Amino acid sequence: MKVIRAVAQLRDIVHTEKKNGQTIGFVPTMGFLHEGHITLAKQARKENDVVIMSIFVNPLQFGPNEDYERYPRDPEHDTELAKSCGVDYLFMPSVDDMYPDEPAVVLTVKKRTNALCGLKREGHFDGVATVVLKLFHMTEPDKAYFGKKDAQQLAVIYGLVDSLNVSVTIVGVDTVREKDGLAKSSRNVYLLPEEREKAPAIYNALSHAREALEAGEINVERLREQAIDYLRDHSGAEVEYVEILSYPELEPVRKVERMIIIAAAVQYKNARLIDNVILTMEGGASCFEQ
Repeated sequence: MKVIRAVAQLRDIVHTEKKNGQTIGFVPTMGFLHEGHITLAKQARKENDVVIMSIFVNPLQFGPNEDYERYPRDPEHDTELAKSCGVDYLFMPSVDDMYPDEPAVVLTVKKRTNALCGLKREGHFDGVATVVLKLFHMTEPDKAYFGKKDAQQLAVIYGLVDSLNVSVTIVGVDTVREKDGLAKSSRNVYLLPEEREKAPAIYNALSHAREALEAGEINVERLREQAIDYLRDHSGAEVEYVEILSYPELEPVRKVERMIIIAAAVQYKNARLIDNVILTMEGGASCFEQ
């Protein structure tokens, strides 16, 4: 595995690989790698000739009161993990290399942000879309891999690719979980011991909503209320939201039909956690996707 820090060097490598007819799988991350990221890289390894992973904590997607400075970082450990799962090139640029000057152009995401985390993170997905498009131009991937745990981000990326005719296939990869159901996340390290013990309630609440749906409950408000009540009783966290929306459009629905997402966000003392399940309705029954 080769570690690359300069944009110009990455472009030269991509040009050579493309000239040699190699397919490129790209895994963009913000580092502090865990099993979820490794799963993305392993799938990319199976499906492409060359795998590029990026590690870049993007300042454009952090608001004034968010955790850019304290976002967990461990570049040495990340390098070892990336190497172990078959990454060919690990791109680890500096902020100055990615943004040598104040950007003259920043993307504005017009849809799929007025819900879920987007309601309280103004400008966040503009920063995500801007850096992802930059990275797509730098890596020229055939396929790019994103985790379904960040389902709103994935929906925005689908919209980015469709709206701007970006020539890349987006692959959504199922959420990787701990044995007790808690979704793997870089922010789990901030949980206090008693919070970590209760945090699996997030996925449990979503699973109960899925089970109620499978049993025939299609009233969105009742499903939401049941999930919120469960979280309040069992999670030990402040419930920020539980929403049931169409996916990937992220529009309100009155009753469950076609593809929907059941998503939740909770706030612990030092960690805000999100999770979701995505379901497809087929003939009145739900097919569990994630």
